[in-house]
Amino acid sequence: MNWANESSAREFILLGFADRPWLELPLFAILLITYPMAMVGNTAIILVSRLDARLHSPMYFFLTNLSFLDMCYTTSIVPQMLFNLGSTKKTISYVGCAAQLYFFHTMGGTECLLLAIMSFDRYLAICKPLHYTLIMNPRICILLASTVWLAGITYAVSEATATLQLPLCGLNKLDHLLCEIPALIKAACGEKAANELTLSVVCIFMLAVPLGLILASYACIGHAVFKIKSSEGRKKAFGTCSSHLIVVFLLYGPGISMYLQPPSSISRDQPKFMALFYGVVTPVLNPFIYTLRNKDVKGALGNLVSGIFASK
Repeated sequence: MNWANESSAREFILLGFADRPWLELPLFAILLITYPMAMVGNTAIILVSRLDARLHSPMYFFLTNLSFLDMCYTTSIVPQMLFNLGSTKKTISYVGCAAQLYFFHTMGGTECLLLAIMSFDRYLAICKPLHYTLIMNPRICILLASTVWLAGITYAVSEATATLQLPLCGLNKLDHLLCEIPALIKAACGEKAANELTLSVVCIFMLAVPLGLILASYACIGHAVFKIKSSEGRKKAFGTCSSHLIVVFLLYGPGISMYLQPPSSISRDQPKFMALFYGVVTPVLNPFIYTLRNKDVKGALGNLVSGIFASK
């Protein structure tokens, strides 16, 4: 029997930090503050990228996609976390668990691939400036964005569906804050080595390969930047690229530590803290990283705020 047959009418208990209940109130307060911050910050990035004509370029088109992903990413988990942390009933329905699983991993997989596309965009802009506008035309940008979204959906559907087919054997407790593939595999009974192996192999293509392409792109970018004679030109190139690199390491670091090792070897609390980091902290930090290190975005935000107050 699979989970769909055994659990369609039942709820799953999300244990979270049941052994440390004193963590629940401060964590609830932190999420209550950071979630609106993530939504407002990423909404602001989307608005300025669309409203300011100076930001109508491939880089900001992909940044808009990243901000939208972050909003969906954090929305897929934080409301459920807040509900469970603020209630004595720490459950999620089977349908809710499956939906969260598909949605969360679609956003995560898409974001991993999108960051690789963004590094390729920076490589072309800095290393191939004469061919940049020809290669990164609007049609190609839309095609690249559509491709990474489709790949993210394919990854989520394949992995989540395979995980939900594992036998539950009457158990409905998940030692996690949300429905996550490693947590579900760990909780399942019976033979699951094939699922662990499949997850590791797929995540090599979703994490290790894109990260390798990103590092290769930035190796070429670094070589090209040091050839720029103008110190102002070097500073601008490093400013743009460093923001993206920070975001890359914030996402890929926790992701690799979680998904490129067998779920059975992961410590009990590691998945919870990692989920909080790449599902909550990263979406909050990304707008600040791109804003604080980018004069164009800061200027556009200033104009947007000034326009709002002027209209009043």
